[in-house]
Parts: sequence; structure tokens; C-alpha cells
Amino acid sequence: MSLRKIVITTDFSANAYNALVYAAHLFKYQKCEFYLLHAYADEVYDLKGTATRSELNETKEIVYQKTKKSLRDEIEKIREQSPNPKHTFEGVASFGTLTDEINDLVNQLNLDLAIMGTRGKTNDRTITFGSNTLQVLKYVQSPVLAIPEGYQFHAPRQFLFPSNYLVPYKRRELKLLCELAGSFRAQIHMLYIDPTEKLTLRQEDNLRFLEENLNKAHLSCETTKEKDKTIAITKYIVHNDIDMLVMVNSRHSHFEDMIHKSTIDQIGLHLKVPLLVLQNLSR
Repeated sequence: MSLRKIVITTDFSANAYNALVYAAHLFKYQKCEFYLLHAYADEVYDLKGTATRSELNETKEIVYQKTKKSLRDEIEKIREQSPNPKHTFEGVASFGTLTDEINDLVNQLNLDLAIMGTRGKTNDRTITFGSNTLQVLKYVQSPVLAIPEGYQFHAPRQFLFPSNYLVPYKRRELKLLCELAGSFRAQIHMLYIDPTEKLTLRQEDNLRFLEENLNKAHLSCETTKEKDKTIAITKYIVHNDIDMLVMVNSRHSHFEDMIHKSTIDQIGLHLKVPLLVLQNLSR
């Protein structure tokens, strides 16, 4: 297997560190370069709302040095907890917004994946995803894996991939899913949510493409007549002991439907399992 390049975002919260631990376990047998990213622009501007330019620059330098130290501490901690000669870690302190900084890294380093916790320091228990996570899921140009708060790693053996088979898929992203599922000898449950059931020729072709590109996993295709996508997915996760939910972020996808019904949280998809979002939006 080739070298994986992965960015993991951190705000130095317990949730962020838990996502880092999950990543180290998930890719235990793969050679990986992990980039631990903290974007700190908000901290600088928050601290100095009415600051002069020189005060702002001074604050920026202080926060930068503090961030670098915190990143070194996190890396030391994960190396002690999960020593693995296949893994390298590099801290990245960036003065910018999280989504932009991830996208810059994705483009510069040709990254395979971004990983993060579903909530940050604020940890508001009434929501599933923090605003940062939501922005990243929607606008980052690489696949994103979001790990729920306190989720303990166990080998993912059951993946749920709801699809309407209408969107074209990217080979590279399917390859990531295929190798991930293949390495755990996992089953991928393809779930078609549609009361009408019958697939068009285009949908049949997209399904065939999926089958060809997910050949390392055991693939099963199922249909549900449940009209409400959120209910259908939530029920399926619970009844089939799903370890990871896979969705595609594209126009006309289930993921977009859910995101744009205001927020994921108001429609009750309180995820208890990791969510892997594949990106299919042309940007």
C-alpha cells in the first residue's frame, strides 16, 4: 500500500486528541505522514478586537509560539501512547481559517484525507457537529473523517454507504474507501433510499462503477422504502451495528439534503459512529 498523507485538525481539546488516537489506530498497518494542524487566526482577532496593528502582530507572535509548543506536546503524547515506526507526525501552525488552511495543505501536499473530532472546545452537547466541523465537511476538497466525542476505536467491520446512485464518483476517493474496508475485511452496505425502487440505466452504470472500484470489500446492496433519509439511515445504523457511515458531498446527494435542512442537528442525526464524507463537488 502506498504512503498515506493525512491532516488531523486540533484545537487541543479532548475531542481533537481522541480523533488523533482513532487515526493512529485506523491506519496502524499503513505508512502514514500525519500533519497535525491548528489554525489560530480566530484566537488572535478574538483577543484583540480593537487592537493597533503592532499590538495585533505582537499577539500573533505570542499565539504562534504557544501553538507550536502545544503541537509539539500533542505529537509527543501520541508518540508515547501509540508508538509506530510507520507513522511520522508534523505540527502545522497556521494563521488563517480552518477550512482554507486544510485546503491549502490538501493542494500543496496532495493529501488523501482530513480527520477531526465532531466538536471542539465549546463542546455544546445540544449539537452533533461544531460549526468548524460543519464548514470542513462541506467545503474541504479532500475526504473528511469526523470522529464523535469519546468514540473508542474498534476495527470497523460494517460500513454503511447510502447512495441514490445518481452522482458520479471519484476513483481516488473510492480507492481510499476500498483499501480501508479491505484492510479490515469489512462489509460495505450500499443502501438505496427510494420508495420507487427501480434503477434507471444511469443509476445501474454508477452502481456497476461502485462495484468495480470497491472490489476489496464485501459489498451488499439493499433498498428501503422509508421516505425520510435521516430516519432510514439512523435505523440502519442501529439495527446493523454499523461502525462507519460513508456519505458523498455533492449536489443532489443525501448528505447535501441533510446538511441543507438547516443543520444536521435539527433533523436528529445524532451520530454515534464515525462519518466519512467523500467530496464530489466541482470547485
